[in-house]
Amino acid sequence: MADVIEHANDPEPAHPTRLLEHAIDNLSLGLVIFDSKRKVVFCNRRYAEIYRLSSEQIKPGTAISELVEHRLNLGLKVLSKPDACAGERVAGSTVLELPDGRIISYTVYPMPDGGGMATHEDITDREELSTRLKRQVELGQAHEENLRIANLQFDIAINNMSQGLCFFDAEHRLIVCNDRFLDMYGLQADRVGPGTSLTEIVDMRFEAGSFPAMSRDEYIDWRTKVAISAEPSDSIVELRNGRTFKIRHRPRPDGGWVATHEDITEQRQSEVKIEYMAHHDALTNLANRILLNERLEQALGRRIHAEEAVAVHHLDLDQFKAVNDTFGHHAGDRLLKIVADRLRALVRETDTIARMGGDEFVIVQAPIADPAQATALAQGIIGSISEPFDLDGHQTTIGASIGIAVGPGDGLIPDKLLRNADLALYRAKGDGRGTFRFFESAMDHQMQTRRIMEQDLRKALPSGEFELYYQPVVNLASNDIRGFEALIRWNHPKRGLISPATFIPLAEEIGFIVPMGEWVIRQACATAAGWPDDLHVAVNISAVQFRSPGLMQVIVGALAASGLHPTRLEIEITETVLLHNREATLAVLHQLRSLGIRIAMDDFGTGYSSLTYLQCFPFDKIKIDRSFVKNIADNASSLNIVRAVAALANGMGMTTTAEGVETIEQRDRIASEGCTEMQGFLFSRPLPAADIERLYLARREAQKAPDRIVAA
Repeated sequence: MADVIEHANDPEPAHPTRLLEHAIDNLSLGLVIFDSKRKVVFCNRRYAEIYRLSSEQIKPGTAISELVEHRLNLGLKVLSKPDACAGERVAGSTVLELPDGRIISYTVYPMPDGGGMATHEDITDREELSTRLKRQVELGQAHEENLRIANLQFDIAINNMSQGLCFFDAEHRLIVCNDRFLDMYGLQADRVGPGTSLTEIVDMRFEAGSFPAMSRDEYIDWRTKVAISAEPSDSIVELRNGRTFKIRHRPRPDGGWVATHEDITEQRQSEVKIEYMAHHDALTNLANRILLNERLEQALGRRIHAEEAVAVHHLDLDQFKAVNDTFGHHAGDRLLKIVADRLRALVRETDTIARMGGDEFVIVQAPIADPAQATALAQGIIGSISEPFDLDGHQTTIGASIGIAVGPGDGLIPDKLLRNADLALYRAKGDGRGTFRFFESAMDHQMQTRRIMEQDLRKALPSGEFELYYQPVVNLASNDIRGFEALIRWNHPKRGLISPATFIPLAEEIGFIVPMGEWVIRQACATAAGWPDDLHVAVNISAVQFRSPGLMQVIVGALAASGLHPTRLEIEITETVLLHNREATLAVLHQLRSLGIRIAMDDFGTGYSSLTYLQCFPFDKIKIDRSFVKNIADNASSLNIVRAVAALANGMGMTTTAEGVETIEQRDRIASEGCTEMQGFLFSRPLPAADIERLYLARREAQKAPDRIVAA
């Protein structure tokens, strides 16, 4: 074999044995043959290349241990070795990794003579390929596992969605759907699966009754148009079984689509309820202001014929506050509900009834061909509302006042019509209530005048335009002045003296009566403090003023500031004061009485419950209204009323004052019937404080005799 190595390059023709040796020397495997003494017999060139050995290092006779030591010196790492290994005597393969990254596998083959042969192969490329293949296999396995997990997660996700989900291909066949989709439409899982056509699913939905109010063909046609559309769409579908679904259709690039089906039944019901609440009155379920404006605008906009019109009725209940105050708010609410029911019975389907708040209602009557239709409805309303109401066993009677505006003549827009109807209502209430009035252009002018007066009235107090006049109250037996009633007057800078009958109702309506009344109390007390001690001053307190929380403090403060003794102050109230929160009102009256202040009931006999209130509180004085005194000479009824009131007052220890005495005959009649006091033009008109001082107080002693008193 050594000869083969030595003569490998011999130019002479090679012997077959040499050719074999030459071939072995050029194998891709490194080959080493050793004898029984573990000495090298032959080592080919590839072996030397693998381990970077010189021909000297692998020459025959070299100990195998030297070759092993050389490999160890290279710093190799054993990657794998046979399970049982005793040097290189036992057959088996060992895999090494050299420091430069090459991987070498060598196998030792024992020889019968005790020697052996070892092959050394550079398997770096093969190992890298194997590693890559292994990694690809692992990646494939991981991808399959991930796909399996993803599919599992997808199944879990879509089957736990609150919406139904379905995928269809371009042929309108089902790819996948979730359990919720099946449940929503009552479909059987064993009949629905991949490949099921849309038509088959529609038929199954018809069988289950989960279908909208349309025919099968209509639904198929609609759903097909949606399916082939390339545009996404959202649809609200109401099924015959009462459920409402929202369907979100989203096309896919391949011609198929995915759709989600959401059950929004409860949401829609809530939305409808919220919408209803936003447009209806909570107490009566009538339309509110928002819906009224919408309906009125619609009514004005859809007038088909020029002769058609729209009537707006603004309704206000008369005596409603008395019901609230007498029976409580619960009874008041019950009454409003009954009123709403009565109004519903009077109108047509095309009409709209709205509650504007409190005891105000508006009816839009549309269309009407003639104002006579509005008149008929208004009369019907007044008649119906005037019928008695049963409020949990208590019967009560109220009335209604109505203002009517007719469009387009009285306005082309809702605000204008409503405003004009309100002006007409104001006139109806001013004309005695329990009636109706149509809007007239003059009403607008009157309202403008009223608005100007309101502005002037608010400026009058700080400008010092108010003045108190005083009318004497005379004892009928002695003809002596017992005191004076304080009456307010307004000296308008442009209009001159304005009657209290003109501005007092306006002051009460806008709440200005409270600061104005406080001024009257303070001014009257300050003036009366300069009079003789036996004279009192009477001040009227309106119902609005009496309900103000600071009334007691105002009265006490006025007495303290003026130094007027409380017994010289007389408070006059009408029975309307007692209509509102009677218990609290009586408590205040008792507080005033405890201070020594006298309490008089004014306008006695003009209300409904005067005798009842005399039982509730021991008044010091009853003032008989001038309406009875005026007719006492020629009206037996007036005479009998005066006689009865005087007898009642005397029996209860009360003083009786007759108001509005203008003639000697009237004076004689009331005196003969037992009245104790009078006031009126017969003795004196109301006069400024300076005239009272000049005409009466300064000459009081000289004017005691009746024949020396002259009418002022």
